[in-house]
Amino acid sequence: MKRLWLLFLFLAAAILAVYLWPVPRPAFDEIYSAVPASTRASLQSFRAAHPPAHLTVSGQDWEYLALGQGPKTIVFLHGMTGAYDIWWQQLEALQSEYRLIAVTYPPAASLAEMETGLLAVLSQEKIDRFSVVGSSLGGYFAQYLVSRHSDRIEKAVFANTFAPNDLLEQQNGLAGKAVPYLPNWLVMQILRGSFAGSIYPASGSDPLTLAFLNEIAYGRVSKAQVYTRYRCVVEKFTPAAAPALPLLIIEASNDPLVEASLRQQLRQTYPAAQVVTVENGHFPYLSQPEVYTRILQDFLQ
Repeated sequence: MKRLWLLFLFLAAAILAVYLWPVPRPAFDEIYSAVPASTRASLQSFRAAHPPAHLTVSGQDWEYLALGQGPKTIVFLHGMTGAYDIWWQQLEALQSEYRLIAVTYPPAASLAEMETGLLAVLSQEKIDRFSVVGSSLGGYFAQYLVSRHSDRIEKAVFANTFAPNDLLEQQNGLAGKAVPYLPNWLVMQILRGSFAGSIYPASGSDPLTLAFLNEIAYGRVSKAQVYTRYRCVVEKFTPAAAPALPLLIIEASNDPLVEASLRQQLRQTYPAAQVVTVENGHFPYLSQPEVYTRILQDFLQ
């Protein structure tokens, strides 16, 4: 009996050790080794010059960046695997013309919690009216904001995103429900595998896209953030009917995460929106930053 107990304790300790195994944290230079030196230096300089601020809202830490100058404000909202500085190339290009806000979502469990946090950040920075640029989950969240705060939003960009639908939950429901029960390192390993297998080829094999996303999955986000962001992606809401503000849809013809039927549904949901189609997959603001920034400038100006 004593031996059985010792065996049980050993197995339990081994399982716990495997479950709690930490996510590896490679150095920046290792993750970005294939990225051109000038781009690596640009990102590092941006981070050094613009450390994020923090605001606690309902017990959650909202990391955000406020920079730039100008009479109008643009709010940038990233996707499921992003952070405030995923937009750094657009932020640098626009900071002389606009006031800019970029956020990192904490583990907010609903679109309403995300709304509360973002509005608190805007209140902290004394911003009333703004334009919003959102990609993927950020584009979905931007639609939610337009449906509830169109009086505060001047223009909106819905990029590489989708309208409320059933398809994403049907395709990903089992995997999404499993995330809370999987080890943190395994969730991040699965993400990195999906980046290499689908996101990277669709980006035109852009090394920056792969490196930034891998950095995110090497510990910049937690399993809780991945799970709650997924829950927000599949949460339903009623889109604004014919919102009285200029809208731009940016889509990619080869987006591996937003298939053609979802892109068509988004256009049908906002028939008055201007539509621009680009290449290079789900993260064109990383893989084609100059082209993407020009599209934003043309619309926002």
